[in-house]
Amino acid sequence: MRSMMIGATGMQAQELNVEVISHNIANIATSGFKRQRADFQDMIYDNIRRPGSTSTDAGNIVPTGIQVGMGVRPAAVYRINSQGNITITDNPLDLSISGRGYFQVLLPDGSTAYTRAGSMQLNAEGVIVNADGYPLQPAITIPSNATDVTINSSGEVLVKQDGNITPTNVGQFQLANFVNPAGLEAIGNNLLKETPASGTATTAVPASIGFGEIRQASIENSNVNVVSEITSLITAQRAYEMNSRVIKASDEMLNTVSQLR
Repeated sequence: MRSMMIGATGMQAQELNVEVISHNIANIATSGFKRQRADFQDMIYDNIRRPGSTSTDAGNIVPTGIQVGMGVRPAAVYRINSQGNITITDNPLDLSISGRGYFQVLLPDGSTAYTRAGSMQLNAEGVIVNADGYPLQPAITIPSNATDVTINSSGEVLVKQDGNITPTNVGQFQLANFVNPAGLEAIGNNLLKETPASGTATTAVPASIGFGEIRQASIENSNVNVVSEITSLITAQRAYEMNSRVIKASDEMLNTVSQLR
């Protein structure tokens, strides 16, 4: 009986759906987090009577035929890269991106990772690093005698130093962009890595054509919408229950058949 296996595929699909939704809700307070969505496809069909085949020697065409589907399967879990709300923090090293682009950080293995989380700090050498201590790329060092740090919308880092009235430019932020940012691989810790699906990173200064602007003393919040996620969670739960009822009904039908004398 196909319906039992079809119902099982439906339950497995909704289990994945709930896992994706729960991950979104868990990261509602994660800076720069982009919500994900599960996508599904119907499975192959059993062509009992193929549409378009001939039903007689005279060439009569079957208009619809009989095709029975085999259920559902996961196709993709993709990232929705819409802009999150920006919150003012008054911390000069908190940075957000308004528009497209990613900060670049250098990993311990020498590779580059990308992130929208802009909660930056200084290490012991005065280098701007992320929360895990990974330096930004290109590296920017703040002098130890700096009394004020200003980062403008185009990513220029200007500092005031003791004895100097005129600000000094000590660095320039660069953002990375991708043809298909949904194809980036999430590796945890708010970091993403380039893949063949994402395409090669294109870098430019903030506020360039196709790149967002930097907002100092602010953080981009997660783009998760709680109301939408809860609604999706309830829908997935109901779908899971309906698929379990399909399996139960199929079992009762098989039990009826087994009791025939």
